[in-house]
Amino acid sequence: MEKYDITVLAEKLYRDGDLTDDELSAVIESGDNDDLLFTLADKVRRDHYGDEVYLRGLIEFTNACKNDCFYCGIRRSNRKLERYRLTREQIMDCCKTGYMLGYRTFVLQGGENQYFTDDRICEIISDIHSAYPDCAVTLSIGEKSRDSYERYFAAGARRYLLRHETADDGHYRRLHPSEMSPDNRKRCLFDLKEIGYQVGSGFMVGSPFQTTENIITDLRFLQQLQPDMIGIGPFIRHPDTPFSEHENGSLELTLRLIAILRLMFPYALIPATTALGSIHPKGREMGLKAGANVIMPNLSPTEVRELYLLYENKICTGENAALCKSCLENRVHGSGYSIAYTIGDVRR
Repeated sequence: MEKYDITVLAEKLYRDGDLTDDELSAVIESGDNDDLLFTLADKVRRDHYGDEVYLRGLIEFTNACKNDCFYCGIRRSNRKLERYRLTREQIMDCCKTGYMLGYRTFVLQGGENQYFTDDRICEIISDIHSAYPDCAVTLSIGEKSRDSYERYFAAGARRYLLRHETADDGHYRRLHPSEMSPDNRKRCLFDLKEIGYQVGSGFMVGSPFQTTENIITDLRFLQQLQPDMIGIGPFIRHPDTPFSEHENGSLELTLRLIAILRLMFPYALIPATTALGSIHPKGREMGLKAGANVIMPNLSPTEVRELYLLYENKICTGENAALCKSCLENRVHGSGYSIAYTIGDVRR
């Protein structure tokens, strides 16, 4: 590969919002001058969003899942895990707590669970939408039919998070069982966009067998999709999965990719994920300084948080919602940003 000056490439990415595949590969693999990359990414996020950081109240309402993804702690083959599901009343209590704390977006996240039929999901969405009409309802409940997505939208959901995990077909099949399809995952994302959702996608960093070429394929897929939200985080192993012996993803590479994403997608809402905070005590603060502008504090009842472990050593499983908010305020302000207690729509 041609020898590149990373400083020149960072400035080109800042100016043009894109690089060739070879240039992207050089920036991704180098690590030279990450400070400049972060500085430029922070400038772009401030140009579009100022110093605001948006909070999304996360409600992990079930850890039961029909899928058997090889990396995931709540995969159906994990017989060691105690399964749970929250009732409608418990979910509404979480929303009430979050609303009182100032949150104006609720994210319902759960495994793909046959108990939560479309009728039940629509009832929950409608309850939240009726009780808190000034709030956004976001879903993160996996692959569904277009008809299901249309029903959720009609009930009041307006955002949907569905990470594609990897856009390379061969890599996808090394991370998932044969009954899962990369084509169907992508179909879901484009259906959601056509229906009118604000759509979030993203990928794992450092997942088993991932190459730089895979990451570039992810970036090109995101350019095709043009999502409103882009969530990435380091792969973190779970002891009760087939990937329990694999190395965790790199903090440094994840931060570098957050900066690259900010420069390529200036308008995007990009979270500093819980996984970042789980892999390093200051991981979320580092993510903000690299270009992220969203944090997703947990509103789930504390008694079930340790049961929703997608990976090992997940943080914030014991804090109540008020303590979590206070902690985040201190972390965000200490990093030089401010929390915006608003619905926080994408600014294209």
